[in-house]
Amino acid sequence: MRLRNIKGSREIIAASPFVVHQETNEKGNWNRLFEQKGPLYIEIGMGKGQFLTELAAGNPEKNFVGIEKYSSVLLRAIEKQQELQLPNVKLIRMDAEYITDVFAPGEVAGIYLNFSDPWPKDRHEKRRLTSKQFLRRYEQILSPGGTVQFKTDNQALFDFSLEEASQAGWELLCVTRDLHQDPVLCRGNIMTEYEERFSSMGNPICMLRMRPADK
Repeated sequence: MRLRNIKGSREIIAASPFVVHQETNEKGNWNRLFEQKGPLYIEIGMGKGQFLTELAAGNPEKNFVGIEKYSSVLLRAIEKQQELQLPNVKLIRMDAEYITDVFAPGEVAGIYLNFSDPWPKDRHEKRRLTSKQFLRRYEQILSPGGTVQFKTDNQALFDFSLEEASQAGWELLCVTRDLHQDPVLCRGNIMTEYEERFSSMGNPICMLRMRPADK
């Protein structure tokens, strides 16, 4: 899907108090940016921020960082945060490839990946957010017991993710290929914009939660 460039989006992002602009300077010290200390969770590829803001609003004792690399999409998340003014949410515009430059070892309690780009061509598989390359990055920054939760409607990407997790030695805590029909795993589920759209089309939503075996 081609993203529409919004004129002035970069300037708005640069001036926003909700966006952390020198994110590498906060490595190991993210809690100082929030009103209260608490476990830190991140969403990579947060889109317009619907999932992140609802999750943060329901968990005020936790802190959240949303990561988005597209300025035009991040702009919508900024608008949502301007409306809600949640004290436990910060935003970053960056590519997730550099995540270990931004978060210190053991600093992150959990990672959310929602409807990530499937990068369908084989030569691009290293760019998929559930590839072994990314799992190694997550393993560095997760705290003991920290988890990664992944949702998608793309069956091929889900199959790939399961295989990558197995090869990387990660422990699968739960797996479903039809989240909305699972009365246990669906309890408390927060839907993203994409999830609402795809589920309304009748697409089953896949979800897994996993952690590094040695965590």
